Amino acid sequence: MNILANPTKLLAVKVENVSRRSVLKGLGIAGGLVLAAPVMSRQAFAAYTTGASAMPHGTVVDPRVFVAVAADGVVTIVAHRSEMGTGSRTSLPMVVADEMEADWSRVQVRQAQGDEVKYGNQDTDGSRSTRHYLIPMRQIGASARTMLEAAAAKRWGVPVAEVKAANHEVVHAASGRRLGFGELAAEAAAQPVPAIADLRLKDPKDFRYIGKGKVSIVDLRGITTGTAQYGQDIRLPGMKYAVIARPPVVGGKLVSFDAKDALQVSGVEKVMEVQGWPWPSKFQPLGGVAVIARNTGAAIKGRDALKIVWDDGPNATHDSANYRSQLEEAARKPGKVVRDDGDIEAALKSADKVLVGEYYLPHLAHASMETPVATANVVGGKAEIWAPVQSPGGTREDVAKTLGLTPEDVTVNVTLLGGGFGRKSKCDYALEAALLSRAVGAPVKLTWTREDDIRHDFLHTVSAERIEAGLDKNGKVIAWRHRSAAPTILSTFVAGAANEAPFELGMGLVDLPLQIANIRCENPEVPAHSRIGWFRSVSNIPHGFAVQSMIAEIAHATGRDQKDMLLELIGEPRVVTLNASVKDFWNYGEPLDSYPIDAGRLRGVVELVADKGGWGRTVPKGHGLGIAAHRSFVSYVATIVEVSVGAKGELTVERVDTAIDCGTFVNPERIQSQIEGAAVMGLSLAKYGEVTFKNGRVQQGNFDDFPLVRIDEAPLITNVHIMPAEADKPPSGVGEPGLPPFAPALINAIFAATGKRIRALPIGKQLA
Repeated sequence: MNILANPTKLLAVKVENVSRRSVLKGLGIAGGLVLAAPVMSRQAFAAYTTGASAMPHGTVVDPRVFVAVAADGVVTIVAHRSEMGTGSRTSLPMVVADEMEADWSRVQVRQAQGDEVKYGNQDTDGSRSTRHYLIPMRQIGASARTMLEAAAAKRWGVPVAEVKAANHEVVHAASGRRLGFGELAAEAAAQPVPAIADLRLKDPKDFRYIGKGKVSIVDLRGITTGTAQYGQDIRLPGMKYAVIARPPVVGGKLVSFDAKDALQVSGVEKVMEVQGWPWPSKFQPLGGVAVIARNTGAAIKGRDALKIVWDDGPNATHDSANYRSQLEEAARKPGKVVRDDGDIEAALKSADKVLVGEYYLPHLAHASMETPVATANVVGGKAEIWAPVQSPGGTREDVAKTLGLTPEDVTVNVTLLGGGFGRKSKCDYALEAALLSRAVGAPVKLTWTREDDIRHDFLHTVSAERIEAGLDKNGKVIAWRHRSAAPTILSTFVAGAANEAPFELGMGLVDLPLQIANIRCENPEVPAHSRIGWFRSVSNIPHGFAVQSMIAEIAHATGRDQKDMLLELIGEPRVVTLNASVKDFWNYGEPLDSYPIDAGRLRGVVELVADKGGWGRTVPKGHGLGIAAHRSFVSYVATIVEVSVGAKGELTVERVDTAIDCGTFVNPERIQSQIEGAAVMGLSLAKYGEVTFKNGRVQQGNFDDFPLVRIDEAPLITNVHIMPAEADKPPSGVGEPGLPPFAPALINAIFAATGKRIRALPIGKQLA
């Protein structure tokens, strides 16, 4: 447990990554002896299991991999997940520090390189960093603490039971002796790593940092002062700069290009074809023409001067207006039955009234503030990448496969991400940079412009949702049929995929937690004509929007209060059990015994937000309240939105209250920031978000035609209410669950204020 070396010392590069060799040196284990880190398939000391062991490379629990103590007492903790605002680069090391009794002011965090054999799964997506790594990080911290205590006991010649780590020291209470962590570093490193079963975890009442909300993110100062290192900040000696002209239609390909004018642009050095892969091809590059220059500005000017002939391929006539009609028509016809409770046909036939709601949500672009960017240096049969990636381990594997190298010959350095939202889990931009570097024999930074980002994105799916609700003569809902028609993410991987995958169906469709006797969910086939990818909250957005909008419509039709109708349909507190009609149910990768579909917890957040948000309060004329609730990423969220709508349709979000039940939580400050961010993002998407196609081409390209809300449009007040949890309650997701209930709560509030029901997003000019 000695000093962790910093192997990255390049010109103006401050991205500090940990190499395997430097860790072994720091622990005094240099040479041929390498001790394997255990991979945990079950989590000892927890009353629950998670899906962590089913992820690629599982979890690794070994203090020698994640912790180093220097002679001066500085503790270095490795962050193996990417940082894009969720706080995982702070929260997970903070768990280690708390459990090992380290003083946070004497802790530094180093970012891991992409290496899943060493660190375990590194995918920063699915809102699972804390839920998969809370217990392993505690075990790592407890192991380090145990080794420090054993070293002190050995030096003093006393039983280890008589010593205790406390605030960066080990203390022998009987004699009053104490030793700092730095003084024990070398001796602790020589101690054997304790068996997981022998560890003693802290009593939660003794936590110093976990759950307290008093620790700022480690990068706060760097972000505030502009010194934090993002992908765009990387500079290497001799580096070239590149942009690529890609086929404007998915499935298209290059026919020919004329680079004469481009090569006349000052600073342009080379124009070359970039290899493309036939669609669908996972995350492989689209191909096209690259312009390589002495700076990015010159490269962009050179690209503008290119004369290119494209073959637009099979999607050349794709048109959003026609496609919307196709989706809506598909949703009006029977589709593949994916859940079937009771007898839906008989129930609808016997209903006193059948209400029908049809909802439409368009494609959305991720549009993170930092566009995709990557720097690559491929030389001598080895490749090194610097990039803001959500899946560094996956990037390493894909770069190796694309270049014909072994993963051991690829190094992936992870920078901070200027936003991700799922886009940066796809590493096509890193692959492009690697191909260009290999071709020119020099380091290359590849930048995507905003137009590249929006027009060649892995878009959030477009969706048509249709719900039929049958009511008896007393206004009770006795039948519910929900058809969801949307192109699937599977189409990015498999040609001809036309039905939503189980992981998409499990996001608010087949796991519907309403207490209705007759429920049928159907999924019509829909072909894809664009690249579809993960987006923050994924299919929970359209499914949740439709369900929560429909509940409010039922409330209005029956003269009921929105909140009362929502609670009535959720029903009594219970665990929802799905019958055999639901095939391959995907519970966010988690076991149902640890993470059941718990209607009681959904009721709980509705009741909490109704209380804290003042549901039912009198609001001024032109104002309205809306409410919605949703379970996603095994968390439960409910939101109340208050809006005012002016005489000319001016929309103001006066107040947002959101309650979240995410089980055991580590850093409430980050929960608050994520939920506040979800309100801003949810408003932006609902108000403006739309990507459309004509002649196969994306029609939007920048923030003039794909606008985001500005600061003067943001909610005036946002309150976050976190449901208290017992220490043994499994942690669940936070980064994504705040988004799905926002848009329906907003739309329900607009209806309450104006009497106008919006069923298709974006809101746009519908209020004018």
